[in-house]
Amino acid sequence: MTTLALSIGSNIDAESNIRAALDALNLEFENIRSSTTYESQAIGFDGDNFLNLVVLADTNKGLDDVTTFLKRLEDRLGRDRLQTRFSGRTMDVDILLYGNESGMFCGIELPRPEVTENAYVLQPLAQLLPDVVHPATGMSYLKLWQDYDKSKQRLWATEIDWLA
Repeated sequence: MTTLALSIGSNIDAESNIRAALDALNLEFENIRSSTTYESQAIGFDGDNFLNLVVLADTNKGLDDVTTFLKRLEDRLGRDRLQTRFSGRTMDVDILLYGNESGMFCGIELPRPEVTENAYVLQPLAQLLPDVVHPATGMSYLKLWQDYDKSKQRLWATEIDWLA
């Protein structure tokens, strides 16, 4: 089994879309664990606040199959791929980690650069995998979060009711 770390975010009908994504992930993968859900302001554009969380899951699927499933999930939940990069999203699911892979795989840089760049990714990842070491920095995700400049982005915990 390979452990996946996925970043999930939405700012359009966010609670409903995140619940639907979690339901789909629960059917596709094993041993789903989720971080606290965090709300934050949109970055790079004026828009509604985002809800974000990180999900860990176990899979026997290859990275190509995981990527295909996640793109289909985003599409099913109304993702408009013609929108600009910084715009509202019904659903955005990014692979942050795929086991211990480090480098370029299937067109994805692993670990994903957003891990160290965005509070809405790093804080929930540090919650779920505090002692795991980021291969490029040599620091644990908890240490990376502790050292993160929190003035760059403000997050606050929020509740989403979801039962597997």
